[in-house]
Amino acid sequence: MKIKNIIKDTQFLPITFALMILVIFLLPFYSFPEYSIFKNTTSHLGSQFAPNAWVMNTTFVLLGIATIIDGWRFLRFFWVHKVILLVFGISLIACGFFQHAPIIDQMPIDVHEDLWHSRFANLTGLSFTVFAIASSFLLNGWFQRTLAILIGIIAALLSVLMFEYEELMGFWQRLIFICSFGWMMFVFNRTKRLI
Repeated sequence: MKIKNIIKDTQFLPITFALMILVIFLLPFYSFPEYSIFKNTTSHLGSQFAPNAWVMNTTFVLLGIATIIDGWRFLRFFWVHKVILLVFGISLIACGFFQHAPIIDQMPIDVHEDLWHSRFANLTGLSFTVFAIASSFLLNGWFQRTLAILIGIIAALLSVLMFEYEELMGFWQRLIFICSFGWMMFVFNRTKRLI
């Protein structure tokens, strides 16, 4: 009974958020020598033939699972929001199974796997933006509602910046991850569960 209560009361997103921070800033030192935190994304850390790619890909999977579990507990009976969050979580998990093309040009590429990774990465970004803005209709108080809309807009704008200023693609994406998961962690853990 005690173990069941511990699992029921445990918030998984803060644990995986801390893991994500460590991985996205430390794993680059154990990846390709050509890897740059500013230029290369987290998908490149988990790319085909990347050294220690399993670490980033496992992190994607754990983030997706933790988001679904904590989010579903918080959302309770709001099924539309639950479905959007489920799409977000599953697409993030899929990013861990389908790997990005390697950053080294001379290496062989599984084009289909790279294509599927890109599709799921785009779906992850889109579903998060929709979820954040849709959450503004559920949250209490003007601050939380405004923050939800703002986070959705920031995620969309930073996604645009990733392709407008590709030399800073890794920097923009890390900001997206920190803002997005930080916001969800704040909402799921510090806000009373929705009735």
